[in-house]
Amino acid sequence: MKNKKNAINWFEIPVKNFDRGKKFYSSILDAEINEMPHPQLTQLKFGILPFDMNMENCGVGGAIVQGEGYEPSDKGSLIYLNGGDDLSIVLSKVEKAGGKILLPKTSIGQNGFMAHFLDTEGNKVALHSMK
Repeated sequence: MKNKKNAINWFEIPVKNFDRGKKFYSSILDAEINEMPHPQLTQLKFGILPFDMNMENCGVGGAIVQGEGYEPSDKGSLIYLNGGDDLSIVLSKVEKAGGKILLPKTSIGQNGFMAHFLDTEGNKVALHSMK
């Protein structure tokens, strides 16, 4: 893994209802989710989540994706989204946007705080911040 700073460089969160998923993540992350067509996989809908696109900074990117083979799940790999400066701010938006908090803001000592939630599509997702 020469010149790699992150073990992960891209992730995809499956959605059944693209517009509902886009509205949920846009609301909790307080950011625009831009739809981007895939150049070869035209049957998929991608909504790009905010990330540093400068590859020299090794920004980790991700998207919500609707299409065949993409099934929301509360089992399997757990993705931790950036909770910003204070996890409480993002977490306070989850239930208002239609999600459900599964694990409230929890201290992980010197590593900050984490929380788990269920999004509107049925995915178990996590948040992390230092405050």
